[in-house]
Amino acid sequence: MEKTQAPNGELTLRTLAMPADANAAGDIFGGWVMAQMDLACGIRAAERARGRVVTAAVQEMAFAMPVKIGDTLCVYTEVSRVGRTSMTLKVETWAQRYLTHVMEKVTEATFVMVALDAEGKPTPVPPL
Repeated sequence: MEKTQAPNGELTLRTLAMPADANAAGDIFGGWVMAQMDLACGIRAAERARGRVVTAAVQEMAFAMPVKIGDTLCVYTEVSRVGRTSMTLKVETWAQRYLTHVMEKVTEATFVMVALDAEGKPTPVPPL
């Protein structure tokens, strides 16, 4: 993953990486990063579905570099496909390095989200 490219998608979530989210070396846990990506997808998909959504799948994810304590995690999302009840989102996660303007791409993944009705059953995603 190249450091010089610009993020793709819409900035959906920004949060600060804190010591409680890190191991003893100061590297942020990958599971915490993935949880932030899941939150961002939930926000974006719920807006598009105009209702409740759940995560159905996460496709391959690899970390290109660590996130460190103090970095601002920036999660960008883009709805790339809308099916009958599901949506596919492309997600990029970038770290704005502590006290700098340096942005580095940390990871990316594809999330599949499903729209649900009030009873928790899949429901059609409304047209735009």
